[in-house]
Amino acid sequence: MSGELRYEYFTQIMVNISIAASDCESLIKEVIFMEITDVKIRKIMSEGRLRAVVSVTVDDMLAVHDIKVVQGDERLFVAMPSRKDENGIFRDIVHPISPSARKLFEESILEAYEKQLAMIEAEKAEEAAAAETVDAE
Repeated sequence: MSGELRYEYFTQIMVNISIAASDCESLIKEVIFMEITDVKIRKIMSEGRLRAVVSVTVDDMLAVHDIKVVQGDERLFVAMPSRKDENGIFRDIVHPISPSARKLFEESILEAYEKQLAMIEAEKAEEAAAAETVDAE
């Protein structure tokens, strides 16, 4: 469902439950009208703090590339694409505006990253088991 259709749907729900139009508008601003429709783990690294490079598709319409999964001091976090300005300061090129949108991006990306790691570990375990079988014969 596109962002525009989600907006219409949410507005109709608010009207149906008798929320005043002014209150409806403020509630709508709090709702995320985007959907992350795809997360692709482009590259996984094990050296250094950079763990992965990711691309995300929003509403099957917009692709954001070069999102990074970084190992922080206490947890993994997501760093949006950035470039260095003339003063040597890195500035995001694209970034979520609201905390709820940032949370959606981070949760979706980290979930896909964890799934990819689990898949890699499962493949390694299968290869090790197959190698042991061949060695036993």
